[in-house]
Amino acid sequence: MRGVLPLLAVAFLLTQTSSTPSIRQILGDRPNIAVQPVQLDARHSGHIRVGALTWLGGVRLTSQDPAFGSFSAMLLDGDRFTLLSDYGNVVRFRMGADWRPREIRFADLPGGPGTGWEKHDRDAESMTVDPASGRIWVGFEWANAIWRFDGGFSRTQSHAEPKAMRDWPTGGGAEAMLRRRDGTFLIISEDARPKDDEHFPARRGLHFSGDPTDKDRQPMPFLYVPPAGYDPVDMAELSDGRVLVLNRRFSIPDLFTAKLTLIDPRGLGAGQVLRGRELATLAPPLLHDNYEALAVGQEGADTIVWIASDDNGEVWEQSLLLKFKLSL
Repeated sequence: MRGVLPLLAVAFLLTQTSSTPSIRQILGDRPNIAVQPVQLDARHSGHIRVGALTWLGGVRLTSQDPAFGSFSAMLLDGDRFTLLSDYGNVVRFRMGADWRPREIRFADLPGGPGTGWEKHDRDAESMTVDPASGRIWVGFEWANAIWRFDGGFSRTQSHAEPKAMRDWPTGGGAEAMLRRRDGTFLIISEDARPKDDEHFPARRGLHFSGDPTDKDRQPMPFLYVPPAGYDPVDMAELSDGRVLVLNRRFSIPDLFTAKLTLIDPRGLGAGQVLRGRELATLAPPLLHDNYEALAVGQEGADTIVWIASDDNGEVWEQSLLLKFKLSL
């Protein structure tokens, strides 16, 4: 019983943190990041294969700034990383093969739901980009809203609270969002289920033919079925149009674990059910944490998968940035 009590306390803390309003922490004007290498398997350094993923390395990100962390979404452009926290903080840097961040920039979202004083006002959970224009879309929980920003996050351009998302749970809104190469958008709720049945395994999704902040645009509904016990938290598109989905679970005693799945939304139809093929599982004894952010890149012929974690501002969680090669 003695070992169970701390875990129950952790579960209670997470529930309180996600439901209790708090003042928003904002990054300062002295951007700094330190990195510490991490191992996929602390017991066996030679353990580099997990399902369809091959370990290429990873780091723990830290900073002297107390508002650093809580990353829930990520963009990748070559060696340029953009991390977005669920406090609305933006961290940008370049990082090459030496794993040393440079050209570090800290910023704050220039707008969003509410006044911006409370964390709920800037609880950003998803982010996607148009590579041609640089425009960035951010999905916010609690407001179930989508906001569009310019490429430098210097100003807001438009926003909407789509009618089809208004009945989604306030803490389970646009958790995963993707602008596809063809200009369409996919959005999947973390916890909105058909007929609001909490026992139904599928999550509700929306397919937009274009910009979801266009208030006149009506989305097409679909369903996504994650692995049993897991919730979808992010998406990234492969070069052939198929999509990777990052799925997360909180349980006792393992705390946070994750599964990566593959779906094929090409030719997606109204009401269609997408079931993911499991590619990899990040669970004990492998390095596991609150993985929430996913990005895909290309290095020569290799497809590279990046995964980042949300430390929730807690000392027992970490801000991890992990790199894998994908083999399908």
